[in-house]
Amino acid sequence: MKNAETKNIYIMSMKTQIHDKFVSLFGEGGQVFASAGRINLIGEHTDYNGGYVFPGAIDKGIMAEIKLNGTNKVRAFSIDYNAQTEFGLNEEDLPKEQWARYIFGVCRETIKRGGKVEGFDTVFAGDVPLGAGLSSSAALESTFAFALNELFHNGIDKFELAKIGQSTEHNYCGVKCGIMDQFASCFGKAGCLIRLNCKTLEYKYFPFNPKGYKLVLIDSCVKHELASSAYNKRRESCENAAAAIRKNHPEVEFLSDAKRVWLDEVRDQIPEEDFLRAEYVIGEVQRVLDVCDALERDDYETVGEMMYQTHFGMSRLYEVSCEELDFLNKLARKMDVTGSRVMGGGFGGCTINLVKDELYEPFIAAAKEKFAAKFGHEPKIYDVVVSDGARQL
Repeated sequence: MKNAETKNIYIMSMKTQIHDKFVSLFGEGGQVFASAGRINLIGEHTDYNGGYVFPGAIDKGIMAEIKLNGTNKVRAFSIDYNAQTEFGLNEEDLPKEQWARYIFGVCRETIKRGGKVEGFDTVFAGDVPLGAGLSSSAALESTFAFALNELFHNGIDKFELAKIGQSTEHNYCGVKCGIMDQFASCFGKAGCLIRLNCKTLEYKYFPFNPKGYKLVLIDSCVKHELASSAYNKRRESCENAAAAIRKNHPEVEFLSDAKRVWLDEVRDQIPEEDFLRAEYVIGEVQRVLDVCDALERDDYETVGEMMYQTHFGMSRLYEVSCEELDFLNKLARKMDVTGSRVMGGGFGGCTINLVKDELYEPFIAAAKEKFAAKFGHEPKIYDVVVSDGARQL
């Protein structure tokens, strides 16, 4: 209860700060919208392989106050960057500030879909830790996609709002991301995780109320970076393996369609590296399904064990972990933490940990002390609660 009260006080404080800045810049206030960052409990590198992901929106996100200004210009102020900019709504009006391109992209992608967008004023701020793999950019895109849809009564459905965010990344921010981050930000629901089939876009909510456990992220503060060449190489490995399997099993469109025994059939036809990458992905697709089954039984021990298996696969088979993340994962196992794994694309960032309440404080204390002794700095700690996605406040 204490944590919930603290969070509510924090939200009210952020809302007041945004409103005060808005009034000082633009006169009377507007309407307030918010959206969330996300976690992914399990299902990494499965999205571009047509498999399942299992994200949820979290209690950290972006909040924006917005008011139509009767012009064809957007005037935006970012509290986090302490910066202001103004831009038009035509393609040639692309702002130079990277943070403003997310808002501009959402405007343009809405217009491309036949939605109405006119000039508005906005002030926004967020509490999604940057670089921790919690997708602050998707939270920003979803806040504005949802807000513009409401303000202009465009009637665009939630799936298309998520795609507006994804297209913004592709066309205005130079990131060829999948749909998961924006999907979680738009569809997030308090107390639920969402199993999304990235091939068919079918989804299902699963209750996630781990009584007696906390979900905590430990940020290694190693740069969260999908080193593009390493990421692309892994995608290529997966595509090679899928192509080899397809020769025997033409129904295999994505690697996620393949059975493990089918991968064994082509082991001598593909490089060992491709085999290991594919072995991880096929196993991970099954782990998502196993975790969903376990949650329906309230079996958080199985959920935790699957998280450890994912970490092993990402570290040894997919090779996207790093020394710092492996250290945190081993420490969690040693201290009987229920589940722990690297979260996100890898190459840095956070571990996500499912910790029993009574182990929480000793685990966090040990993680800070032992990590600092080995790597020279303490990790950052973020408690997270599965919460609602895009909404008007």
